[in-house]
Amino acid sequence: MTDATSAKSSHRHHWRRELVELAALFTAVAVADAVANTIAHGPSGPVLLCCSAVVLIATAAFHTWWARRHENAPPPTDTGAAAPKSPGAPQEERRETALWRMRTTVRDEPGSLAALCTALAGHRVDILNLQTHPLSDGTVDEFLLRAPAALLPADLTRTVAAAGGAHTWLERADAHDLVDAPTRILGMATRTALDSAELPLALRQLLGRCTIRSVPARTRNAQRDTEPVPEEGILEEHTMTFRDPSGGSVTIERPHLPFTPTEFARVRALVELDARLGQRVPPLRDVLTLPEGNPITVRRADPSDLAAARALHDRCSARTLAMRYQGPVADAERYLNHLLSPRFGRTLAVETASGRLVALGHLLWDGEETEVALLVEDAWQRRGIGAELLRRLVQMAADAGCTSVYAITQASNTGMVATMRGLGLPLDYQIEEGTLVITARPAGVPVRPAAARTAPDAGPRTQ
Repeated sequence: MTDATSAKSSHRHHWRRELVELAALFTAVAVADAVANTIAHGPSGPVLLCCSAVVLIATAAFHTWWARRHENAPPPTDTGAAAPKSPGAPQEERRETALWRMRTTVRDEPGSLAALCTALAGHRVDILNLQTHPLSDGTVDEFLLRAPAALLPADLTRTVAAAGGAHTWLERADAHDLVDAPTRILGMATRTALDSAELPLALRQLLGRCTIRSVPARTRNAQRDTEPVPEEGILEEHTMTFRDPSGGSVTIERPHLPFTPTEFARVRALVELDARLGQRVPPLRDVLTLPEGNPITVRRADPSDLAAARALHDRCSARTLAMRYQGPVADAERYLNHLLSPRFGRTLAVETASGRLVALGHLLWDGEETEVALLVEDAWQRRGIGAELLRRLVQMAADAGCTSVYAITQASNTGMVATMRGLGLPLDYQIEEGTLVITARPAGVPVRPAAARTAPDAGPRTQ
């Protein structure tokens, strides 16, 4: 019933009540007049009039009290309606919920999105954020949802399909996804502007699970591996390719979910920003004192340290290099170029007071996982340098949002095992044909068993 209809009904109800009261008043006056005439001509007229006045006053007072009592009384309880919740009762908003990221394709027709939202509301799913990615034959809608924890992912997917959604993709979200898209992208741009090593991390944060491959411009024979990438980049269904500022190309692959033109434009903007700013590493230098009193400096390394890194390799024994690379080092300059490039991770260098490079620690992006590797000159081993580098690398991995870090070494490398144990984190050990893989989680979460990783060869990783 609308407000206008309710007002008319209430107005009509008041007129009826007033007419009844007016009729009752006239009747009472007539009766009172008849009674007064009868009493006035009787022997006890004044006494009866006084008694009648007292009775009328008492009746009026009782009527007023009764009316006020019923006016303030609560409305009658409807057994079919939901009773109001007491303050101590559990509220519906306190039910356990789960965050989901969902992407689905809907028809580009009026009412398509409304039907999908209505279907989600039917399961008490709250839409916290919505982004649209227009396509030529439809629209890809990306949702951040808060759903009841009891709602199964399969049920949610079936609900979306019944409402017209197609090619639905669903994964769990966390509190970091509550930040709106423009704020997240501005944060990624800021991180990329400050540090070249942040670009791969920003791209993974923007696109979710994906593989980023950097391909050099030329091979050892100075011949191009592939045709040059157009300046605007290449967008395919599951692949995006851009020019690498250092030469070659950067390819991003996501087999489980197609890329959209909107994502392509965002990635291209980040890559162009990185290209315009050039190679950059934060100028951070920490001076530490070893137990024996020698000062050392820990800083970020970059490709400009290539000559010093090669000299470090020349001073290391064959056994130290074999422990580090699980075999002989071939084409060391090309491998060091890979390790020192911020495109593949971050590298920490340790210098003596005279500026001599005596240790390197690498944090390498490897798909969804992260590898740590250490190389310490023989004369500077067993002085705590490796432990300090490893602690800093693991902290950097945690700050970057990496869920796990692993180190590959030989089973006989007791020094690396002791250094990993010194982190104080749960460790997972896997041995295969003499190769030891030690996995730790920066957050201290118990490590889940994973498939054994193969030891890398002397060539650089491309993933």
